Amino acid sequence: MYFTEHSVIELEKTLQQAMLSSNVTLLDELLSDDLVFISHLGQRLSKQDDIGAHQSGLLKISSIELSNQYISIANDIATVTVDAAITGVFNGADASGSFIFTRVWRYKDNKAQIVLAQSTARIGQ
Repeated sequence: MYFTEHSVIELEKTLQQAMLSSNVTLLDELLSDDLVFISHLGQRLSKQDDIGAHQSGLLKISSIELSNQYISIANDIATVTVDAAITGVFNGADASGSFIFTRVWRYKDNKAQIVLAQSTARIGQ
């Protein structure tokens, strides 16, 4: 199966809801076991790191507003770039800000998962 723009939009909405609710079961389904996530601080994080932050309560996101979404599809790979205004707390400190996310979705073994993600903080926004 290949991606369509509609299917990618739906996956992104599902991811957004999973992040807002810290739904670790759904995040586990959406994130590949070999996920590499480069944070806006330059940290290389794994699937376990990402899910662990939600599961432990270290990361709490109260709102995500997305804009300027761009989707590129090449058969079983979809790339998404999107602006995100996020309100949240990390380790008890305010972690709100404006970011640009890039995510690479791969369709493999009858499921779509994120294999690579990267965030960049928007300075002065």
